[in-house]
Amino acid sequence: QVQLVEFGGGVVQAGGSLRLSCATSRSIFEIRAMGWYRQAPGKQRDLVATITTGGRTNYADSVKGRFTISRDNANNTVYLQMGSLKPEDTAVSYCKLATMITDSWGQGTQVTVFA
Repeated sequence: QVQLVEFGGGVVQAGGSLRLSCATSRSIFEIRAMGWYRQAPGKQRDLVATITTGGRTNYADSVKGRFTISRDNANNTVYLQMGSLKPEDTAVSYCKLATMITDSWGQGTQVTVFA
């Protein structure tokens, strides 16, 4: 069972910032990519940002220029720095880990942005 531990959700005013962290017990050699997805009430779970072991990143258009994903390979942790937050960023954010064999999800952390 892959363990993903998420930190950093919270409540913030529009224009503010939050940083999410996701740590895994998986070895760096098993990980193909890690990333963040989010799900707003009544909506599907959508990609926010991903980063490969080699550092290649991918962002949803809605967060480009506002969010930055990064990773600490030594500690098997991925971060999502979220800035210029908007009320429409309100959602449960989920960390995802992809290996060559399977994908695993974290338990989710709530991000709430109020106007």
